[in-house]
Amino acid sequence: MTEMPEHSVALDAKIPEGPLAEKWTHHKNNIRLVNPSNKRLIDVIVVGTGLAGSSAAASLAEMGYNVKAFCFQDSPRRAHSIAAQGGINAAKNYQNDGDSVHRLFYDTVKGGDYRAREANVYRLSEVSTDIIDQCVANGVPFAREYGGLLANRSFGGAQVSRTFYARGQTGQQLLLGAYSALSKQIGLGKVKMFNRHEMLDLVKVDGHAKGIIVRNMATGEVSRHASDAVVLATGGYGNVFFLSTNAQGCNVTAAYRAHKRGAGMANPCYTQIHPTCIPVHGDKQSKLTLMSESLRNDGRIWTPKDAEVAAMIRNGETDPNSVAEDDRDYFLERKYPSFGNLAPRDISSRAAKEACDEGRGVASTGLGVFLDFRDAIKRDGQNTIKERYGNLFDMYQCITGDNPYETPMMIFPAVHYTMGGLWVDYNLESTIPGMFVGGEANFSDHGANRLGASALMQGLSDGYFVLPYTVGNYLGEQGVAAAGKVTTEHPAFAEAEADVKARIDKFLTIGGTESPRSFHKRLGHIIWEQCGMARSKEGLEGAIKDLQALRKEFWTNLRVVGDADGINPELERAGRVADFIEFGELMCRDALMREESCGGHFRLESQTEEGEALRDDEAFAYVSAWEFKGVGEEPVLHKEPLVFEEVPLSQRSYK
Repeated sequence: MTEMPEHSVALDAKIPEGPLAEKWTHHKNNIRLVNPSNKRLIDVIVVGTGLAGSSAAASLAEMGYNVKAFCFQDSPRRAHSIAAQGGINAAKNYQNDGDSVHRLFYDTVKGGDYRAREANVYRLSEVSTDIIDQCVANGVPFAREYGGLLANRSFGGAQVSRTFYARGQTGQQLLLGAYSALSKQIGLGKVKMFNRHEMLDLVKVDGHAKGIIVRNMATGEVSRHASDAVVLATGGYGNVFFLSTNAQGCNVTAAYRAHKRGAGMANPCYTQIHPTCIPVHGDKQSKLTLMSESLRNDGRIWTPKDAEVAAMIRNGETDPNSVAEDDRDYFLERKYPSFGNLAPRDISSRAAKEACDEGRGVASTGLGVFLDFRDAIKRDGQNTIKERYGNLFDMYQCITGDNPYETPMMIFPAVHYTMGGLWVDYNLESTIPGMFVGGEANFSDHGANRLGASALMQGLSDGYFVLPYTVGNYLGEQGVAAAGKVTTEHPAFAEAEADVKARIDKFLTIGGTESPRSFHKRLGHIIWEQCGMARSKEGLEGAIKDLQALRKEFWTNLRVVGDADGINPELERAGRVADFIEFGELMCRDALMREESCGGHFRLESQTEEGEALRDDEAFAYVSAWEFKGVGEEPVLHKEPLVFEEVPLSQRSYK
């Protein structure tokens, strides 16, 4: 492996002193404050309007700041958070089954395979109970028990029921709640909303984030926007794989352009493969469909024990319901009896892949296993199952044509979430002062694997309960005299705008023969094959070379139809694919450097005798944060050592 240069300067996580359970309270008691009358003089930009972005924008505006919010969708409520299905975690212990803040903290650290920062995870667990109360106040219609108490169900990686839900529409209902809070502030004039605007660059002045350059996707106009602080809440980078459960528009552009301006990119190789997705059915697909993890509460995952029986199912020669009980391999229950079908996502995904690699896959492509509700329907009745999952079952039937009440669902792992992202300290501030990062766009809380129902928890934690304090702390440190001092007339804005326009002109004038989508599809194939569910030194080194060649071809043979004026989806896609190609190389470099297996990062060279992930804590118990040095140049690796005081390092086991 090519030796990566290592920077001598340590990353400062700014973790407060004192006992873990008191850090956040102590920190809040000592941060800088901004006088209420002075908040009216301060402008904050929030990019992204998912759960993290909408809640942050609404909260900052409620506090008195002037907020500009940007999204590339036609409405803030079209953000991808709306697609989340299963639920949101919180340690309220309504079930009286042993849950607590410490238990949620422990499960999250363990679920992340000991590659998350303890202080951040504990804070997330600590504020989780307040999140539920906030959402109820916003009108979120959580499911309730007969007596009126909010209902809970279990999710992967936990042995308690701590997941609050609104049927299979939890993300939608949570986002509508945050959107209502945001809309209130828009109506009051405290938030100025910019729909259909895409961030294309970050502007720095004297090293601090002072604004952004955006393109109006309806008119093509490129404009400048100045502020005293910038919050990025722009989601993850799962679409680098081309096929994922993410919406088509999800991209890495805002985060990656900030990275190129100096923001460290942390743990980019940590990507999550979700085990419960509808299998790929052909080479014409543009995205994959998630079936909520909540289904694993009642569905049992299995394949035939005999590869010949699996082949007969694939060929339509036999029916899965005709497979005798003794001839079924409930492989998660067999391999992980303590957690069974609710084993964490990374483990469950690899187990499904292993069964298919053995020739026991049941989809026509060979890449699929069954999720069977036969036993649950016998036990609880079809009406009960319909009440719990009816909309999910309907969606599955609409897509596949099969009735899951009568025939087992087919599922297979697919790219879903990204644990890596822009590096942030305890305040969620990036390596660029004044630029904060919330939600999936940062690396902060999930380590190498996210537990189900924790993404919604983190997004709302960051937006409602962390950023309002920490952004205020930064603004207080800067002082009111700095408010509005930097305007769009500063030369840095002109320079950044010129860079954006030159890049757009370049896309339109290459004059090649291949579309952005075609390049994206080729990129996704490389990343999935070599940096997907399993990685190796040889494969990653080959992928880096392939991506470098693809990048060169992209800039010589790209064809973008239309022009820069008005609506041009091809131009938008070209910019995103260009960033994905560069980012994909960084992913592979990160995976190549990390010569261990942990969570969603599985190196074939580093596994136990039983085929489980084998960590190397002595060499790799750190956060990798990469510094951009130029296109085609090797990035610089910075390391933040991870210290585990409350949860001792141990080999993860769900058996």
